This record gives sequence, structure tokens and C-alpha cells, in this order.
Amino acid sequence: MDHLFGTLRTQLVDPNTVIGALVWALVFTAGAIIMAATIRRTARRLEPHLSDRTGLHFVTALAQLAAYLVTFVLYAHLVPELRALGTALLAGVSVVSIIVGLAAQNTLGNLVAGISLVLYRPIRVGDKVQINSPKGLITATVENVSLGYTVLRDADGDEVIVPNSVMVSSVVIRLGGGTWDQ
Repeated sequence: MDHLFGTLRTQLVDPNTVIGALVWALVFTAGAIIMAATIRRTARRLEPHLSDRTGLHFVTALAQLAAYLVTFVLYAHLVPELRALGTALLAGVSVVSIIVGLAAQNTLGNLVAGISLVLYRPIRVGDKVQINSPKGLITATVENVSLGYTVLRDADGDEVIVPNSVMVSSVVIRLGGGTWDQ
């Protein structure tokens, strides 16, 4: 009986066995979930102290993604069968990334422009701006700056959703002399 428990205990921690790989998968998944929850909790604590939450939301989402990716890479490195699969996937990812990059060119352009708006903050939530639209020159208030789009509210109460690639490449006039020192 002791031999049976000893063998079972050995299989539970040995990543070379199916049982061990599953146990380690549960351990790594639990670790990733705990890290992501900690990141979200920390962000919720910081949020009331910030005037512009867009950067915090971006960093929180990126940190959670990184936690899951790092956990998966560490798990794949631990299980020998997944190491070989990881090498094959790495070769395939380069081809897929080119295809996805070409297919999602506009979306990726908006994402990169959104990152630029979040980092450089030429406009902030609450700023009054003038920008050219299909209606002509409009005056609007910035309601939200996300990674893909900027949401404005014009004088008629209409919501104007502008792709960030347009926001970055257009001349935007900030009215009311906003401050650049923040």
C-alpha cells in the first residue's frame, strides 16, 4: 500500500506523466488567475486617485495578458512534450503574424495610435476640441479616449466616434487653453 501511495505521489509531481502534467496545469492556472486578480484589485485601488484612467486600464489589461502568457510559457517549458510543440508553434507564428498584420492593418493602426494618445496625452477627457468631420468643422468635448477610438460629444449632444488613427493624423484644436504640464 505504501508503494502505491509513493508511486501516485511521484506521478502527481512528475510533469512527464499525464497526471503530473494535469496537476501542474492546475497549479499554473491557479497562479495565473491569482496574479490577474491581484492586478485587477491593485488597479481598482489606484483608479480613484487618477484623473485619467485610460492609461491605467491599458496597463492593467496588458499586465493581465502578460501574467497569463508568462504562466503558459513557464508551464510549456516544464512539460517536455510541450517544448517541442512550442518550437513548432514559434516557427508558425511568424507566418501567421504577417498575415494577421496585413489583414488587420487599420485596427492595428488604431491600436498604435491609441497607445500614442494614451502615452503622450495631447487630449484628455473633458477637453473641448475642434476637429474636421463629415459634417464639417465641429466643436466637441472629449468623453473617452480608448485604445481604438476617441469618443466626442458635439454641441447637439451627438456622439462622434473618431478612430484614433484619424485623431493622431488630424489637426485637433484644443479650446480653452488646456495645460500640458500633467
